[in-house]
Amino acid sequence: MAVSTNDLRNGMTLDLPEGLFGVVEFQHVKPGKGGAFVRTKLKNVRTGAVVERTYRADEKLEQAIIEKKEMQFLYRDGDDYVFMDSQSYEQLPVSKVALGDAANYLKESDEAVLEIYEGEIVGVDLPASTELKVSETEPGLQGDRVSGARKPATLETGLVVQVPLFVNPGDLIKVDTRTGEYLTRA
Repeated sequence: MAVSTNDLRNGMTLDLPEGLFGVVEFQHVKPGKGGAFVRTKLKNVRTGAVVERTYRADEKLEQAIIEKKEMQFLYRDGDDYVFMDSQSYEQLPVSKVALGDAANYLKESDEAVLEIYEGEIVGVDLPASTELKVSETEPGLQGDRVSGARKPATLETGLVVQVPLFVNPGDLIKVDTRTGEYLTRA
């Protein structure tokens, strides 16, 4: 579906010859001399690379329609993650590569919104934070309350995060899924 550069909005997805890009920001510029143009910052949906492009005003671009499906993560099957559609109960195997960093935060029975374009998974929307169990870290000692001191901890999904000294193996912690940082004990 063709869309004019005058109608661009943040979050819109475009199907350009170089690949699938999401509009991060745009600015309509009307100089005193010459024609108007639209300056954009676009993020590649598959690789995450950000590029800046300038288009003439009212230039036509191809808009990509992204289907969003709410699905539940069931289990891992080798390198695949098996999801179940919440409405139809249909199961869908998804490769770890397609999930990207989201694979580090998924545990069984978690809900996620998969972004699908022409049958291909191009992204995953996770909640802002998730609770994960610490599987491995040095045990906390009495008096380990130094402000700002951190130690590495391996979580149940295999993700390694820096946590305060008082966190012990078996503790449930809250992790920010956007940055991968420790937030608080759950």
